[in-house]
Amino acid sequence: MTERLINSQSGSKKLYQQVAHAVGEAIRRGEHAPGSRLPSERELAETFGVSRPTVREAMVALEIQGFLEIRHGSGIHVTRIAPKSEGDGGLDLDVGPFELIEARRAVEAEAAALAAISITDAEIAELEHLLAEMERGSSVEHDPGAGPSEAERADRRFHVLIGQATRNSALVGVVEMLWDMRYRSPLCIEVLARAHAAGDRPRIGEHRAILNALIARDPKAARAAMREHLTRVIDGVLTATESDAVRRVQREAAARRDAYARRGAV
Repeated sequence: MTERLINSQSGSKKLYQQVAHAVGEAIRRGEHAPGSRLPSERELAETFGVSRPTVREAMVALEIQGFLEIRHGSGIHVTRIAPKSEGDGGLDLDVGPFELIEARRAVEAEAAALAAISITDAEIAELEHLLAEMERGSSVEHDPGAGPSEAERADRRFHVLIGQATRNSALVGVVEMLWDMRYRSPLCIEVLARAHAAGDRPRIGEHRAILNALIARDPKAARAAMREHLTRVIDGVLTATESDAVRRVQREAAARRDAYARRGAV
């Protein structure tokens, strides 16, 4: 796969779509036959000049479409050749989670700094309450298919309240829009559901650090705590979606063992 056609300045296609399209075209040209293994995510990132999160989004998009399969210990394999008619439209799964979290990091870090200047004692008390809700909800099992969990709803309200504490309605609107996008994008929903299944949960200690900086009315510390938190969210989703493949194989192996045990008992 030698082409480097990824253009970060292009407004017509998102980066993950460009990578997914290029990989799909390479498959259609016969560079990767069904059953063959693709280069690793790191190699693909170097080939296309993009980040590993972008490659991860592209691979998940292709997997959702049924073109690829991630096999633990042997990499990413082609399962079928994408028909020409499916083209780019079939790969349009809206904004990816890493791109979305990166945007949140840029916006919410500055929102936290502004909030530290104008936040009220009543808002601090509400953030304490939401943090307790988040902690309580994180210990409860939840089916991602049933919509946001109690912890996730508290997490959203925590971040939106910080936006409201800036006294800037435009910032509040942007924070709310970015949070709402995660529940409208099929790609976000899929990747974050995998991360949740692999054990990724709202990070209580990181939220506590943000709250402590707001209590101290320290803009620099609030900005740094929010940036650190959302950077760790990106890392956590990457790690969780990597271990998701391992967990899936473990579940499949356990199912096979049970099947063999039942057959052996006959």
